[in-house]
Amino acid sequence: MTELIHPPASGHQSGTGYRKLIAMTAGMPPLRTAVVHPVDTHALTAAVDAAHLGLIVPVLVGPAHKIHAAADSAGIDLTGIEVVNVEHSAAAAEAAAAMAGDGQVEALMKGSLHTDELMHAVVAPQARLRTGRRMSHVFAIDAPAYPRWLFITDAALNISPDLAAKRDIVQNAVDMVRALGIVRPRVALLCAVETVNPAMQSTLDAAALCKMAERGQIRGALLDGPLAFDNAVSASAALIKGIISPVAGHADILLVPDIEAGNMLAKQLEYLGGAQMAGIVLGARVPIILTSRADPTLARLGSCAIALLLARHQQGWPK
Repeated sequence: MTELIHPPASGHQSGTGYRKLIAMTAGMPPLRTAVVHPVDTHALTAAVDAAHLGLIVPVLVGPAHKIHAAADSAGIDLTGIEVVNVEHSAAAAEAAAAMAGDGQVEALMKGSLHTDELMHAVVAPQARLRTGRRMSHVFAIDAPAYPRWLFITDAALNISPDLAAKRDIVQNAVDMVRALGIVRPRVALLCAVETVNPAMQSTLDAAALCKMAERGQIRGALLDGPLAFDNAVSASAALIKGIISPVAGHADILLVPDIEAGNMLAKQLEYLGGAQMAGIVLGARVPIILTSRADPTLARLGSCAIALLLARHQQGWPK
């Protein structure tokens, strides 16, 4: 497998990385995707744009009258696109999860409903979407000031993960990043300090995760931590602090200690650093494309491209 072509080292236009991800899907069959409750123009436009690019075959699940009203408002022609009519957002989430569990669709895509509502349906036993892994979320960050992709996990699902959950969160992210072509990703285990402090649980978890990687309990990546954010992304900062590590300054994946730290870090990169963020939920039987109404169209398309690359990689594409 060849390495993913990273965005240029500095000053590149935000979104360049997503265009390259989309280009990597060329020749792949699109994912049949249940788009859950797409009753506003943002969600509907993203699904239709992804279909036009050959990333997904959308199945729109929600109140048909609201979906068609949103399409009329946006000037979108839904001819040829399947619409599954249900009463409301909760019913849409349940119907879409059931379709995924039955193999009728290969992915789920969040529309105009809250993440909790969608995930409640996904984790329900009757959906049959759970695996042996903890589900987790990854932000794929295309930051103009950083010379490579930056993946942040988990900033959206797991509130305060323990060591076992963090192990799954790391492995989920590693497996996804490898599907994008980064053969041996570098994982920085973020904390407020670079040394193990018994009073700070995140540093103890970081040390344990490193040992778990050494023992083969986490596979396919290089791990180091505890590392502060500056040492994870800046080689010069790591050098000044005397940190010798193959990960420091070159991180691909950032494991955050909890959802609050991760959410704030990702949003700061987006709103102060000019980054764009694609989002996906991992650990279920199908990829779950998790976007926000505030996301630009290109980031939403990037999320669809990641889901397609991941699904086809798991199927051994090209066969």
